Amino acid sequence: MLAGDHFSRQQRLSIGAAIREAELLSRMEITVYVGPSDGADTRAFATQLHNSLVAPTRSLVVMVDPDKRALEIVTGGWVRERLSDEQVQLTALEMQVDFAEGDLAGGLTRGIGNLASRAS
Repeated sequence: MLAGDHFSRQQRLSIGAAIREAELLSRMEITVYVGPSDGADTRAFATQLHNSLVAPTRSLVVMVDPDKRALEIVTGGWVRERLSDEQVQLTALEMQVDFAEGDLAGGLTRGIGNLASRAS
């Protein structure tokens, strides 16, 4: 779910293509949410999004709240068997560098690809 006016049509297409490629490579279900998070606890909001998915065990959620400058990545049990917390943290740091440079779409696209390649 890419809320708001954060992306152009081409950026939305690129992010969607990155998600599809990553899902095929890693066999994970990947959801990206960019928009406002409810309340002050962005981790709790991202976890709630993750828990609402059809197959949370096989899922990974990337949640970005640009206004709060928050990035959360939540993984299910099956995903954690393939992707360590350290790998997730490294990817989050890489994404934050892109975000700090003003490249939200590029950071998401590269981050999604990196998560998938690290998980496979």
